[in-house]
Amino acid sequence: MGPAGEAAGPRGAAVAGPDGAPRCPWALSAAEYVTYHDEEWGRPVHGDDALYERLSLEAFQSGLSWITILRRRPGFRAAFAGFEIAAVAEFTGADRERLLADTGIIRNRAKIDATLANARVLAEWSPGELDALIWSHAPDPAGRAAPRTLSDVPAVTPESTALSKALKKRGLRFVGPTTAYALMQACGLVDDHLADCVARRP
Repeated sequence: MGPAGEAAGPRGAAVAGPDGAPRCPWALSAAEYVTYHDEEWGRPVHGDDALYERLSLEAFQSGLSWITILRRRPGFRAAFAGFEIAAVAEFTGADRERLLADTGIIRNRAKIDATLANARVLAEWSPGELDALIWSHAPDPAGRAAPRTLSDVPAVTPESTALSKALKKRGLRFVGPTTAYALMQACGLVDDHLADCVARRP
């Protein structure tokens, strides 16, 4: 469900990082997290392929730590043709067997099958349709105060439940409300950086 939902570090307020700047506590639990937190998480992501990648990785993360996925992201990108929807939609049975044997990714049969099936579904959509659908569920940023501590950050919201239902209705798999909210956090539909975090957008 993305790093903010993990029990990494104290569930308190922002904590000073190596440079002294305050950050979300989870960002300091692993070296890779600092860069991901500062430069990527919570920043707006657009583009069907980019959003397909994030959706796929959030699905693979289900039941695992996000750091496990983050460390394998280069392997995932190599295995899944850079998460280009059109390319993955053309994957064959031989590609599926290759993925199931690829130690550079999470070799979960159900998640691999969902990622391939989702690409085939999305390949039939119009350009920009996935982007528009996902971003149509972005809540009004003025509707919720900035979280002060990690305990103020929800795992599911009405908007993520609605997004999950919309994606499932269109035939996508592994897109439950918690996964949908992690996607919303990672792709900047919501800004769940803590109020005192250096990476929080103005």
